[in-house]
Amino acid sequence: MRVEVLGCSGGIGDGRQTTSFLIDDDILLDAGSGVLSLSRAAMARIDHVFITHSHLDHILSLPLLLDSVANERDKPLQLHAIPEVLEILQDHLFNWRIWPDFSRIPSSKAPFLVFSPVPLGQVWSLPDAAGAARQITPIPAHHTVPTSGFHLHGSNGSLLFSADTNSHPALWRLVEQIPDLLHLVVECSYVSAQRDIAEASRHFHTLELASELVQLELAAKVWITHLKPGAEAEIMAELHGNLPADTRLAIERLNSGQVFHI
Repeated sequence: MRVEVLGCSGGIGDGRQTTSFLIDDDILLDAGSGVLSLSRAAMARIDHVFITHSHLDHILSLPLLLDSVANERDKPLQLHAIPEVLEILQDHLFNWRIWPDFSRIPSSKAPFLVFSPVPLGQVWSLPDAAGAARQITPIPAHHTVPTSGFHLHGSNGSLLFSADTNSHPALWRLVEQIPDLLHLVVECSYVSAQRDIAEASRHFHTLELASELVQLELAAKVWITHLKPGAEAEIMAELHGNLPADTRLAIERLNSGQVFHI
């Protein structure tokens, strides 16, 4: 499974793009502004989109992607998320007021878009073009709206994506229970001086995340995502500064354009 980072910032400007990952060439994980880097031909090849939650920085490209390539596709795009997220998108985005309901265009019997719920813990599986196994499983998150992270499992190992969240026990239990975990992609949006904002918006701040990471027995590499624009260097410096000098944890900032093979 090839996972390319299209966007991983907590905002935009000066080359920053919001969260989206391209899995092989037919799956998107979140649909932030990073999708805008794709060609129309690449967009037309996407058959499945997995959404963590309904906040704009994670869905903003989805309506325009559909509008741009729907007529060039011979089957509907499958939109996957936990049921609560799909309900929000149906009620508040694809509702004819914000955007047309593509699940009824051109008709309800032959739509451009199909809502395909995947409950927490349920494994979604689809081989790639060469027949290699690919599994995607929604995992719990703790955010201000219904949200899931995702466990990606390929032929060579696993990647765990926390989605937007702050600390909750289920995340760390999963991290320690995946024997082939190669990469942990976890958000950290704020420096510790902004902990009040982080707690109110249910995002990690540096002190909270560092205190959780040091308790883990973890061989996987840790990648930090969703850093707020302009604070990236300070966030990473604080994270490293709050870790013991002898830590074995490998923690780096995630960057657009990175590619993982799992």
